[in-house]
Amino acid sequence: MALSPMMQQYLDIKEQYKDCILFFRLGDFYEMFFDDAMTASRELELTLTGRNCGLEERAPMCGVPFHSCDPYIAKLVEKGYKVAICEQLEDPAEVKGLVKRDIVRIVTPGTVISQAMLKENENNYLASVFYSEESIGFAYCDVSTGEISASQFTDISSVETLVNELVKISAREVLIDEKGAAAIDTDKIRDMTGAYFEVLDEGHYSRPAALDGIMRQFRVKSLFGLGLDEESPAVYALGALLQYLRDTQKQEMGHMTVLNVYETGNHMSLDKATIRNLEITETLYDKQLRGSLLGVLDKTGTAMGSRKMKQWLREPLNDAETIKDRLDAVEYLSDEILLRNDLRASLRQIYDFERLAGRVACGNANGKDMIALRNSCAILPDIKTALSGSGVTLIDRLAGSIHELTEVKDKIESAICEDPPFIIKEGGIIKEGYSKDLDDLKFSIKDAKRWIAELEDKEKERTGIKNLKVGFNKVFGYYIDVTKSNLDMVPDDYIRKQTLTNSERYITPELKEQEGIVLNAETRINKLEYELFTEVRGFAASYIEKIQETSRSIAELDVLASYAEVSVRNGYVKPEITTGDRIVIEKGRHPVIEQMMNDGIFVSNDTYMDREDCSMLLITGPNMAGKSTYMRQTALIVLMAQTGCFVPAEKAEIGIVDRIFTRIGASDNLSQGQSTFFVEMSELAYILNSATEKSLVILDEIGRGTSTYDGLSIAWAVVDHLCRAAGRIRTLFATHYHELTVLEKKVKGLQNLNVTVAEANGQVVFLHKIAEGSASQSYGIEVARLAGVPEALLDAASEKLADLENSSKEEVFAAGESGKTARKDAVDNKNITKNDNNEAGGKEEQISFLSFAPDPVVERLKALDLMELTPSEAFKILEELKKTADEL
Repeated sequence: MALSPMMQQYLDIKEQYKDCILFFRLGDFYEMFFDDAMTASRELELTLTGRNCGLEERAPMCGVPFHSCDPYIAKLVEKGYKVAICEQLEDPAEVKGLVKRDIVRIVTPGTVISQAMLKENENNYLASVFYSEESIGFAYCDVSTGEISASQFTDISSVETLVNELVKISAREVLIDEKGAAAIDTDKIRDMTGAYFEVLDEGHYSRPAALDGIMRQFRVKSLFGLGLDEESPAVYALGALLQYLRDTQKQEMGHMTVLNVYETGNHMSLDKATIRNLEITETLYDKQLRGSLLGVLDKTGTAMGSRKMKQWLREPLNDAETIKDRLDAVEYLSDEILLRNDLRASLRQIYDFERLAGRVACGNANGKDMIALRNSCAILPDIKTALSGSGVTLIDRLAGSIHELTEVKDKIESAICEDPPFIIKEGGIIKEGYSKDLDDLKFSIKDAKRWIAELEDKEKERTGIKNLKVGFNKVFGYYIDVTKSNLDMVPDDYIRKQTLTNSERYITPELKEQEGIVLNAETRINKLEYELFTEVRGFAASYIEKIQETSRSIAELDVLASYAEVSVRNGYVKPEITTGDRIVIEKGRHPVIEQMMNDGIFVSNDTYMDREDCSMLLITGPNMAGKSTYMRQTALIVLMAQTGCFVPAEKAEIGIVDRIFTRIGASDNLSQGQSTFFVEMSELAYILNSATEKSLVILDEIGRGTSTYDGLSIAWAVVDHLCRAAGRIRTLFATHYHELTVLEKKVKGLQNLNVTVAEANGQVVFLHKIAEGSASQSYGIEVARLAGVPEALLDAASEKLADLENSSKEEVFAAGESGKTARKDAVDNKNITKNDNNEAGGKEEQISFLSFAPDPVVERLKALDLMELTPSEAFKILEELKKTADEL
């Protein structure tokens, strides 16, 4: 048996797109067949049917309405599928035989452009990676907004840098060359980012094709003007990205006109651990906006402003002058209350300019998009006028970059109906008066439409059938519907057209004649309206660069206005930005926790750091007292300041930080066979190898994942390294190893801090106040009591603690291996010493790692006067020492 022509057409197209689910347009539906149908039926919970296709068995089939397909496509893409959209390229009514069809677009996780499929407050990034042993090329874009960037990483930790960049942009899809896919652990990156990986063959990374594609996209004769070196690996990554877009979008990306070539050092670098631990854009455990820094600061009025703020928080600035410009703008908007309120009210009326521009440029904008663009343009003159002449550098620059776009507004207003339909090919979209030809066509069928509209009343009166109705559908056209109970009253001139369960449908020669007039004219009207609409859309597309420049300025203004609003509401202050090393914060507060508190007042604390006398703050104190909060708030205040936001403090001086590193908490990575301690040490190694003299390091409980002695030894060495060998990197180090506090007198730059605790009637009260000096004790039992541990267990723990504090010796046996030999160190009679640094006068006994109980053999040897000993006496003493040593 031979396949039907339509099914053969389907299979021919499917053969070219084997890795996609093919949405094959048939009338008002996108249909899927065979394996695609079974996959879609399962994933989308659609009913699986069948269709005769010329084979012995029917082809499995399922489908979705073409006008509401976006939710179905979105669900498939979210699950990692690629969807190829196959459209009818001809009007079936005008074609005899098989309608021509072809792929018009391929939708992948990183190439989504439909507004219904995008999250308005998040970018949807497609990234591209080109790997070589010496360096990595990197490029990424958001097809929906036109943003596109490129870079390269050549440092020894280039793979780690790549991972950090992918985490920073939350890439949805990553293109990678075959060599890179083999060399880089893509599964690990996928686990961390959730990105879908697409491995491209070497053909996508052809150097001539890459150069040609880049120059064609950005309309340049050489890459020099773009800031790219022709030999840079970024060229290969960018070239592959652009080729992939042409392959999937089936058109040029006319809205991608400005390439951002950047270096990671241009901004403060935040790695994946820091973004997670500081909860910058989402909370650590439940991934929610509320409870994150973004959740506190984001009071933007536009979707593009919200996306811009997220970008600023992930990419704080390193340049002092640029930061000061932002802070001056926030200060201006904070002081000008009426202006700020008016500006924020205007911003709330502006639609998503960036994505509107993308849809206009790509030819996907519908009538409602055009009305949204018109309404947004109408707000621009008021914003530009309100901001002009502010005297503030950044405000004036942004105001100057806002184009009023009056021509675009007027064109849309004159052409597009106020409430246009979603579908642009079925008429009802162009205003009366815009086109004489269109108005003449519509006038030509007014009489016919009036005749049809009046037909129902005339026929009711003529036939006496009171429930007679005149209707219309796309299959049969106009008809007269008569219920079966009235069939005996049907006139002889009625011609039966269709039989239904409860009624019969008829036509008359006169109705058919008027229908012909209307339908023929409406077909021409719809076609003309579509042509006029695309003309208007094309006119708007000619202003795409001005629309994009305006949208970028509006987004930045929105963020600055939000910063100002939050700063005024929450009592933030303008920080002083310097190129020095000092970080001085007076009465600093945690920006998130203070807003989450339902009762009580957040306890503020001071911070002072430099790279001379106070490069490391060693913080001791019990759990739950606020050590982690204090460290995090310091890091967040620095980060906020360098994004251009005011900070929660009474005064702040911030010496520029190039990177913030955090090692907070620990967890197993069992899927990769990595223990808590291994993960901790891996993150620590990354920090120590990457931190510079301008970095800020946050360390919480280093070494706790192993034995006490090993952990303390590692923590001790880390302190020494950061204060000496590494050039005194500014560090906040929270620890329960109180033994480290003695280093304050031995290591320059280290200062002891502790979280104060009050005791009253046997109860412990955490004051959350940071003070100089070391903590008196850890209050572990008291914390356990607050956590609800049973009292009987706590009583037993208290007794054991008393025994340990009163004991005078402790035996510790440690087994270790050094090189190829194993040794057993037996240490006896270690001193358990009192902590003399207890400001509160409490007595905490701890194992000292600095002084040991005197060894009796050694002490006796020291006391001997060899010049006074006879050989017999020496032999006798040697026997005694041997006996003593054997007993140890």
